[in-house]
This record gives sequence, C-alpha cells and structure tokens, in this order.
Amino acid sequence: MTELQENPVLVARKGAVMTVTLNRPHVKNAMNAAMVDGLIAAFDAAAADDTVRALVLKGAGGCFSAGGDLKGMGMDGRDAIWAGNRRFGEMLEVAQAFPKPLVAVLEGAALGGGFGLACVADVAIAHAGCRFGMPEVTVGLVPAQIAPFVLARIGLTATRRLALTGQMIDGTEAKALGLVHHVEADADGLEARLAATLAGILKAAPGANRATKALLMKLAPGVDAPALDHAADLFADALMGPEGQEGTAAFRERRKASWQEDVQ
Repeated sequence: MTELQENPVLVARKGAVMTVTLNRPHVKNAMNAAMVDGLIAAFDAAAADDTVRALVLKGAGGCFSAGGDLKGMGMDGRDAIWAGNRRFGEMLEVAQAFPKPLVAVLEGAALGGGFGLACVADVAIAHAGCRFGMPEVTVGLVPAQIAPFVLARIGLTATRRLALTGQMIDGTEAKALGLVHHVEADADGLEARLAATLAGILKAAPGANRATKALLMKLAPGVDAPALDHAADLFADALMGPEGQEGTAAFRERRKASWQEDVQ
C-alpha cells in the first residue's frame, strides 16, 4: 500500500462506541499532517454525534504510535515547521476537550506524540511490554506540544526525568507514574479490560457523563494556547538549528548523533 493510497485514520462504529485507529503501520503509526488532520476530524465528528457515547483510540499493526514522522521534516522552512507543530498541539487540545469518555489502548510503543495522546485519555489501557518515552532530545528536538499535557498527567518530577533523558519505560512503570490506569499481559487481557471499561461507561447516563467530564476539566489545571504557541517557536528553532539538523539526519541514517557518547 502506498502513501497516496493509505487512509491514515480509520473510523469504525459498533453500537454507541466509535473506534479510531491510527493507520500507518509500516512506520509504526508515526504521525504526519494527514493523520493529525484525520484525528481532529474524527474527534469533531464523534463530539457532534449524540449517538456516540465513547471513543476508543488504537494503533494498527500492534503499535500505538512511534511519534512524529521525521521523514521530510524541516524541508519547508520555519513557518511550515511552526504551523505543523502547532497543528499537532491543536489536535491534543481537541482530544483533551473531547466531551465524552476517551479510552486509549496502548501497545508496542507510545513515543513522542503517541505519548502525548496517551496523556489526554480518560482511561488508558496498556500492554505490559508497551514502551513509553519522550525521545525528542535524543534527536536534538524539543517535546514542544506534548510537554504541557505530560506535565499535567504525571507531574513535574516525572516529566523532567523522562523529557531530559529520553528514557523508555514499560507499561508497569507507566502505571506507577499515573500515566496509564490498567496494564495487561497479553492481547486477550487488553480486550477484556477494554470491554469492561466500555461496559462501565455505557452504564452511565450520557448527559451526566458529559457534564461530569466538563466539570473535571474546568477544575483541572489547563493548557493554554499561548504556551503551545511558544512551544512551537522552540520546536521550529530546534529543528532548524545545528542539533536538530544533525539529530534528524542521524535518525534517518540510523547512526549515533555527534553528541552521543557511551557511559564510561
């Protein structure tokens, strides 16, 4: 299947539950502009449809998302870099404000932007072996748009550790940090947990659920647009700078970046 033929976001419906699947499995569901646009459209459609009572977010091919697609990133100039990064932040804002229960099923990897999406889920269900991380600094970039959402999810101390080291953690540690709510050992466990979660959601009155989520989001610390605008500035500057150019080149060439050293 070629890039032109693929649909980067698949939407399916079963009863009152809409399932949205990130669908670029050949690149571990790395997010490009088309996927981001497709996710925004799916969230908007589900929010506007009164017959949808829950949205499930998954990744195709046994992987949630490896993060942003670095292929071609930075080729269109600073304004395009800024706009693309800020558009991803807009998608996270839309997901955060989604008025109905949002359930994420996390397998394989949830890195970078995938990590950010996990942080806006009302219920996050992870495979024990799923890898979570914020690897942006290892390629000379800044976790710009996801940082405020990660910070709101797991707090400053845990965010600093993950963001400044690029360290990967598994589902068990993600649960200990409060990033995910349930950890399962295998695919059958994931499906059973998802079914139980949806059964609970569908027992709730939809209007009461919507009002309760709105109340909770109003009480919680928010992520404001100016902060995300500033984050896009930082991302654009980093990508166009020498570290970003070297780091993304090293990633594409599958080699170490010039600053990476082994611990003695």
